[in-house]
Amino acid sequence: MSKLMINTSTPPLLLITADPSHPLAPIALRYARTYLQSASLVNNAASSTSHENPVLNIFFYADAAHTANRLRWQSADQINITQEWQALAEQYQLSLPVCVSTALSRGISDADNSARHQLETENLAKGFKLVGLSELAMMMQGDCRLLQF
Repeated sequence: MSKLMINTSTPPLLLITADPSHPLAPIALRYARTYLQSASLVNNAASSTSHENPVLNIFFYADAAHTANRLRWQSADQINITQEWQALAEQYQLSLPVCVSTALSRGISDADNSARHQLETENLAKGFKLVGLSELAMMMQGDCRLLQF
């Protein structure tokens, strides 16, 4: 197993574009989990009094918006990547932003956008939030380490 180099002063940005059924989707999740676990160990070793969580920027774009669909069914022999992201976000207090335009074009909406666009219902999974591309632009400012999955 290779070691993951952790630099918590410049957190990586995971730009996830792969559909949840694509082989890259679980790799992105595994990278995020490993990064957060390693960063927690580094932070705990550096200061036993620090309770700050490591930071990891994540952005779901294009077909990855399907990850945020709470109505997406997954067979029992596959991991439910939506639930896995939700659990990771809850454990590390992460934000799970999804590009609003790519989500809406794939039939994924929250209550506000459903009302605005006269859609019958909402289906955004808990923990995910629809945001504009300006969120991604802000994450990319400065010394950004971008990893696309």
